[in-house]
Amino acid sequence: MASSSAAQSCIGRTVDAVILDREHVMSRLDRVRARDVRRAANRLREQGVEVVVLDTTDRVALQAELDKLAAVGITGELVLVLRAGPELVSGLLAEQVRRRRARRVPGIDEDVRWTVYASDAGTADAVLTIGAGGIGTRGNREEAAGAVAPAMPLLLASGIYCGSGSAEHLLPGPAWTDLDIAPPVVRDERILDLRSGVLLRTESTPGPSPLKSMRFMSVARPGVVALRAEAAVGRLRPGRALRPAATESSTAGQVDGRWWAQSTGNSGGIGAVARQRIGRDGAIRTVQRLAAYVIAPQRPKLSSAQELLDEAERLGFDRLLAEQRAAWAGRWRDAGVEIPDDRAAELAIRFALFQLWSNADRRGEQGLGARGVSGPGYSGHVFWDSDVFVLPALATMDPAAAAAMLQYRVRRLATARAAARTEGRSGARFPWESASSGADVTPATGAIGGQPVDILTGRFEEHITADVAWSAVHLARWCGEPAGGTAPVRELLVETASYWSSRVRLDAAGAAHLDGVIGPDEYHELVDDNAFTNVLARWNLRTAAALNPAHADAANWRELADRLVDGYDPETGRYEQFAGYYRLEPLRVADFAVAPVAIDVLLGRERVAGSQLIKQPDVLMLHHLVPDEVAAGSLIPNLDYYEPRTAHGSSLSPAISAALLARAGRPDEALALLRVALRLDLDDLTGSTSSGLHMATFGGVWQALVFGFLGARVDSGALTLDPCLPSGWHTVTVRMRCLRRRVRVRVADGRVEVGTDGPLAVRLLGGPPVRVNGVAALVPAPRAEVRR
Repeated sequence: MASSSAAQSCIGRTVDAVILDREHVMSRLDRVRARDVRRAANRLREQGVEVVVLDTTDRVALQAELDKLAAVGITGELVLVLRAGPELVSGLLAEQVRRRRARRVPGIDEDVRWTVYASDAGTADAVLTIGAGGIGTRGNREEAAGAVAPAMPLLLASGIYCGSGSAEHLLPGPAWTDLDIAPPVVRDERILDLRSGVLLRTESTPGPSPLKSMRFMSVARPGVVALRAEAAVGRLRPGRALRPAATESSTAGQVDGRWWAQSTGNSGGIGAVARQRIGRDGAIRTVQRLAAYVIAPQRPKLSSAQELLDEAERLGFDRLLAEQRAAWAGRWRDAGVEIPDDRAAELAIRFALFQLWSNADRRGEQGLGARGVSGPGYSGHVFWDSDVFVLPALATMDPAAAAAMLQYRVRRLATARAAARTEGRSGARFPWESASSGADVTPATGAIGGQPVDILTGRFEEHITADVAWSAVHLARWCGEPAGGTAPVRELLVETASYWSSRVRLDAAGAAHLDGVIGPDEYHELVDDNAFTNVLARWNLRTAAALNPAHADAANWRELADRLVDGYDPETGRYEQFAGYYRLEPLRVADFAVAPVAIDVLLGRERVAGSQLIKQPDVLMLHHLVPDEVAAGSLIPNLDYYEPRTAHGSSLSPAISAALLARAGRPDEALALLRVALRLDLDDLTGSTSSGLHMATFGGVWQALVFGFLGARVDSGALTLDPCLPSGWHTVTVRMRCLRRRVRVRVADGRVEVGTDGPLAVRLLGGPPVRVNGVAALVPAPRAEVRR
């Protein structure tokens, strides 16, 4: 319990509400009301609202103060559960009302389990990205935003591109965070509050009236953004409320005290309207800025942005902030993790979830680039990262966002058909790199280690076609769609199966082959019968036939699937990665370096291409994506063989290996690799975080936890669990979405507790399904031998 001195320390904080601690007056109130108070306080804590307990028993005086508070619409960051004298309460609330009217910057609850601190400029700008509705804003310092090179734009919107061909890239949008601060800030601290989606910055240089700012992008009202800042009157000037992007298509202006700006590209535009208010509180100047953005496949309508801004201004910064906190609290109730024994991993997983939500929550359709909207890396092009790494994670967090990603592919099916026809094939072939139209935009050349190289992936990394089909089926299964799938899913399966049927080569013995491809291991190019490509194509053919049994080609698809070679050796239990792989120089990563390492840069491309060293899981990806399509019992033999040869030279790699190691009953080894993935952007392990965060890594991290350590799968309309936790994790709680239910799984002391918000069939591996509607405790049988 805090003392009255704690109340004095709260002066200058912003108050959300004040709740009387009724347990202190139990003689006059029953226990039900006391529980109500505790629930209310806990719910506020979920929203990142700090709860402080003081001391009073004068309910009448307190109620009078509550009425005053409600009259001025107080909402914000600090709740006081008060048991203090009425004079203290009155003085405290009066100060809060005054600060609110002066538009002072609120604080946050600096809970170390929910806050990410950053100071390095280049990396931090990406790490501190906030976003909503498919629009992202990097965490640049306000006075430095205008000095950033045009190649590193502050604001990007998913799916809005400019340029053409391989030069097509995400269109920079108007910036909304610029401030003029002089003299400049020497030292500061920027804090990303994951619980509420708020970025707080505080100057740490000693001196009066230090700079303080808060910004957020509204999840409750996508397109609305808000900024407050304060500093000494002589230091802070508001500057322009919107800065146009450094592109030829950008325009901007000012009308009736409101700023507007817009950018247009070949696939649409980004428009914004903003208004700012300057205030003064003694020696402190305050700036409050509200803005509204719209994105559109054609020229954006600023009138739509104006409507959003009008409503935002009517509500005001503080109510918008309250909405933001409530919206994020709802997200964390849908998907989240608690690992009391490993707070570092817990925080990093929460960061991964936060950035997935911030970058991938656009509705309708969303083609999510490899770096999302956190930076210009890979020009915003869409790879298999979107389909295989991010979409499955989103299906367990935000099914609507996952569906929007699938829609991006479905709506570009006609372009994929045209690409297949150009090659003389049937069906549809999806591009390795995609942007606005769905045509392939893979560059023809690039550089590795400073040396120019030809980029062949656009022509030969064809597994992307089966990857897209797989993502559609996975989403339908995880979200409880009909067994036959929706019409668009069936069409997608038909067209991709038709492509593979026209792509295979039959030899004299009748065996089917896929020649001249690139698998996930891009160290080896133009190989024949890559196991991953062949087996996933086989799955594609079989699944299309199963979902479309009346199709004229269904029998042919099944026959071709049976004929496709896969390189499996039943004596060793291994799949040869591609024809001739075993004849290559038998090198292992540990002979030269500690993974992760860009081994092709270390040893040179030619030597690596002639060796068994691989970039990332290739054969092993089959055990992750289609475990029912590979031989029973083949996971461990392939892990033992391929993992020592894997350099993890791709950011996609460590998390997937972690998931498979956990499924193989090696959770401590899995955790070691998961930690690499968890720190990849937070510690800039690849040296490339400044150009944007790695979305596939975030998706892989969540998959490693849900599909690996929890062993979660959906089979025959039931959630199957097979938990296998690291030795240091005694208790883990995961919240997720599955089969249209909200699910909470708690694993502790060999027991599994499952909670749902409606009827759901749940089973532990090896046991019968149990109908859970509420909370049920399940006791797993002894861990069965790993079958996949």
